[in-house]
Amino acid sequence: MGSFALKPQSIAPRQLLGQNGLNAVPSRAKISINRRRIQTRINAASVALAGSIDNTETKFSAYDRVSVLSEALPYLQRFRGKTIVIKYGGAAMKDPSLKAGVVSDLVLLATVGIRPVLVHGGGPEINIWLSKLGIEANFKNGLRVTDGDTMDVVEMVLGARVNKSLVTLIQMSGGMAVGLCGKDADTIIARQMVEKDIGFVGEVTSVNCRLIDELVKSSYIPVVASVASDGNGQALNVNADTAAGEIAAALKAEKLILMTDVPGVLKDKDDPSTKYNALSIRDCKELIQEGIIAGGMIPKIDCCIRCLSQGVNATHIIDGRQPHSLLLELLTTEGIGSMITG
Repeated sequence: MGSFALKPQSIAPRQLLGQNGLNAVPSRAKISINRRRIQTRINAASVALAGSIDNTETKFSAYDRVSVLSEALPYLQRFRGKTIVIKYGGAAMKDPSLKAGVVSDLVLLATVGIRPVLVHGGGPEINIWLSKLGIEANFKNGLRVTDGDTMDVVEMVLGARVNKSLVTLIQMSGGMAVGLCGKDADTIIARQMVEKDIGFVGEVTSVNCRLIDELVKSSYIPVVASVASDGNGQALNVNADTAAGEIAAALKAEKLILMTDVPGVLKDKDDPSTKYNALSIRDCKELIQEGIIAGGMIPKIDCCIRCLSQGVNATHIIDGRQPHSLLLELLTTEGIGSMITG
């Protein structure tokens, strides 16, 4: 497709203030290949925005840090008071330093008046506890087979261990968080996918965001485990991407951000330099038809498209393996992942 030609970008830090600055926030180029420059900006922004300084980051000048803050200002103004739903998973959940970075990013966003909602899964932790309890982990077509015993473990691990550890980390970092799962206040209702013969696995049918909405309005960070109810008391295991997407749609959120273990949507899956910075729904559908978007990326794209069709302004697929990727995607011109809009 001609519109996806590889073109290196050169965008200087902006120093825009006030409403004019907000209106002038530029669109992204569709592909970014200038990886060295972007990596420098990522590291500088990690210092400037999150205040984390170690021996590898002190080489950045005061100008580097101030320029990143200057660039972030119009985005901070634009997103103040807006709800951002983040699906948290992958390597960023397993690596302690990455987890600490995500938590500090969430607290920073909440501190400046942005309203983050964190939705999480926890597959690796579930597998650990299934092994400890002598329960075999089984998968069918990429989906966890969730019998009664497995569902008990899923609910225990996601709703208690993973969820409450995230709440604790957020509060130790200076934020205020409330942990819940989809069963609380019937936040997520799902239908058991009996036709797939995979046990207590659900497809989201409705979302009641009254509780989440009240929490964000009261300056709490909701931390939501991807366990739903069937409406009759039975817990169901639901895909965390889907849960986050449906919550974002119900909240009419400004953005949905999916944290993954890939750089974003790639033209060549083996070449990170071919990442698409910005795509439309139409672009995504064409790339699926061409086989460029394939495999596990398709359900993530479908989730993004569904969100956008229900009123979410933008969706993002970012690499959670990059420190402070959340801040870099939201608060810099280049971003770090792939942004999908209507």
